Amino acid sequence: MSHRPSNRPSSSATRRRRDTRDSGPTQRQLRVGESLRHALAEVLRDNEIRDPELEGVSVTITQVRPSPDMRHATVFCEPLGGKNAKAVVAALNRHKGFLRGEMGHRIAMKFTPELRFVEDESFAEAQKIEDILKSPEVQRDLAATHDDGDREDEQS
Repeated sequence: MSHRPSNRPSSSATRRRRDTRDSGPTQRQLRVGESLRHALAEVLRDNEIRDPELEGVSVTITQVRPSPDMRHATVFCEPLGGKNAKAVVAALNRHKGFLRGEMGHRIAMKFTPELRFVEDESFAEAQKIEDILKSPEVQRDLAATHDDGDREDEQS
């Protein structure tokens, strides 16, 4: 009887491995992302970046998602009021090297991740949903639903 080595990983290695496609971020990613978000907000508040697109603009950092290896991070941001968002995001991406360097002084990590700024479109989506809910068609349908419920109560 010959013994062939198995190509399967041991059960302990299997237990440690996560399928990142189906699950969300790990606790470590969430914790590091929040730490990066606070550090970046502090850098943006304290430092004057000389760029006409960023002059006088308050930027909200809504979320930072680090990659599983913590080498890269996607920064979701939105200028206050949502005006000129594309230009502001482009300006932040132009200054990402400076911002990364400043963040490196504020965080206790082996590596400061490469930053990629993207516009957080959740505010626009929320506004779109709000507008739909306030539309006359939806209000009419909601009123009709409430009227039907009142009639059923009266008939009982």
